[in-house]
Amino acid sequence: MSSDDSSSSSSSKSVLYDVLGSASAGVISRIFTHPLDTAKARLQAPVTFTGGQTNTTFRGPLDALLRTYRHEGLRALYGGFGAVIIGGTPGTVLYLTGYAAFRDSISSAVLNRQHGGEYAAMSSGEENVTKPSLSQGQEFMIHFASGMLAEALACIIYVPVDVVKERMQVQRLSNLSIQGASQNYHGSWDALQKIIKTEGTRGIYKGYAATLASFGPFSALYFMFYERCKLWSTEYLYRQSQETDTQNNERSAKRVEGGDLPSLHLVACSAGAGALASWLTSPLDMAKLRLQVQRRQSATGVFKVDSMGNQTVRHRGMVDCLQSAYKEGGVRGLFRGAGARVIHFAPATTITMVCYEKFRLFSADALG
Repeated sequence: MSSDDSSSSSSSKSVLYDVLGSASAGVISRIFTHPLDTAKARLQAPVTFTGGQTNTTFRGPLDALLRTYRHEGLRALYGGFGAVIIGGTPGTVLYLTGYAAFRDSISSAVLNRQHGGEYAAMSSGEENVTKPSLSQGQEFMIHFASGMLAEALACIIYVPVDVVKERMQVQRLSNLSIQGASQNYHGSWDALQKIIKTEGTRGIYKGYAATLASFGPFSALYFMFYERCKLWSTEYLYRQSQETDTQNNERSAKRVEGGDLPSLHLVACSAGAGALASWLTSPLDMAKLRLQVQRRQSATGVFKVDSMGNQTVRHRGMVDCLQSAYKEGGVRGLFRGAGARVIHFAPATTITMVCYEKFRLFSADALG
């Protein structure tokens, strides 16, 4: 077999391992974290409850979880879950495999441009060739750009899923029985059909630019932080393994060099990166959510009561959303729901990335 055939086969297997790992990670993480995502959505786009009381303010993530469960039950906490699993899982696969592909392609292009023949010789498998490396600044920019590009690609699937999910999350299930409430949704499929019928294809891609403006920076920052934390962990564990010359430590060093970090280190890396990136981009996520849940029938620029009885304000775009939030509550208003976003994303990214990394290695070992 030629080196080109071998390289192609290795690349195909790598993509397969990425697909299997990301699909498993997407399903498992959503099962555990979807109620937290619902709490975040309701904090950022408050809803009212019927039954004699009207209150559009939650005191925090826990209050949103408890009151939603008390008034509407477990079903409300998993509103839009069907759309997330059916549509979101392919989105997660596209997102993680896309990131890996962009990262490797851009890295190869940069190294090939800088080192030319030296990198080509290393890639073709020649021995006694020193492996060229990227500078820290180059790695930062490659991870940042790859995260942004992966998000742009995955948003083709993520945006329709998010539109359905978030409208399901913020609607009042107690109003489902009201006659004539055509904008109430009885499930993810019903929501998708009604959105397309009343708003067209543009309706399911409402807020695509805002989603990309929100999750693009999040993904870029997340992978930049995550990859740097992984590098620090790898260097720390490798130094630690070299301090004591035992057979077990030699095996550990080889696993670490191959990218198999202990689960505890992966948890720390992903949770820390997820918390920091999600907090920094929380105002953008809040603006994106408000754009997606607003109703097309509302008049522009004024307060209206929508078909479900909730008082809403029509936003003309992402900047308008941010300005409105700032007028309502200053900097604090911009970061409304930031705590819930961090509480959701820290475990979500942790579960996703730990499952992805471990299932990817498991698939490589099993299918090797």
